[in-house]
Amino acid sequence: MLRPPHSRYRRLHVYHLSLAAMPEIDDPDYIGGWLEDGTAILFFHADRDREIKGLCREKGCQVIYQAEMDYEDWEAGLAVESFSCGGLTFSPVWEKSGADIVIDPSVVFGSGFHPSTRLAIEGMCDLLAQRPGIESMLDLGCGTGILAVAAAKKGVRRITALDNNPLACRVAERNAAANRTEITVIEADLRKDEPDAEVDLLVANLYHALLVELFGRKWFWRPRFHLIAGFIPAMEEELLAALPDPPPRFLDRRRQDRWCMWLLQSPSS
Repeated sequence: MLRPPHSRYRRLHVYHLSLAAMPEIDDPDYIGGWLEDGTAILFFHADRDREIKGLCREKGCQVIYQAEMDYEDWEAGLAVESFSCGGLTFSPVWEKSGADIVIDPSVVFGSGFHPSTRLAIEGMCDLLAQRPGIESMLDLGCGTGILAVAAAKKGVRRITALDNNPLACRVAERNAAANRTEITVIEADLRKDEPDAEVDLLVANLYHALLVELFGRKWFWRPRFHLIAGFIPAMEEELLAALPDPPPRFLDRRRQDRWCMWLLQSPSS
């Protein structure tokens, strides 16, 4: 996340360390990090080779991988700048443009520039406009919290956002506060944890293997409406086969730059 003296992201210095627990780092150039498959992944604004070597000596670990890149390269080569989507305007915190929603995109998913995120924003905003009775939402894999914040701005009163990445949770909490929205953010592993799914709308912008797994969970289908995203057309057959019986009703299917989004309605609603 951004903190003084930094007001935007320019260069990223990334270190993967053979650590089973996140180290405590007090450094103004430290952006954040997370654990992934027994590896601590750390992000900095500047070169920290010397400090990382010292940390490795202290912890008895080693550098598995390191890289330096422009921030835009982390964002798939796209400039992170203001955009409009779903009737809302979005801006990164460094632009101060008076947008409806201001986001610190950090280094987690959900800056709004991936086609899957755009599809989810558009589909969700259209659904909320067409179904004014939607008052509660569960956002699975919230990333920066951009979808949850957008839903709050559109009038959804009770929103819970989940992610298994602790940095994403902190970023989502900060973005919710910066936009004066009330969102409950929970760190959870959807493979193990069962969230409270007694809501009107469930949003799941996730990779397709996890979607297939979640389609088999009874709690996943409790909401009245579902927005499913994060997959390409070649994955749809597997997802269709994983739908429950009786299947939900398709309200909409959209595609952008090879990515797809479904809007579904529970057969009982």
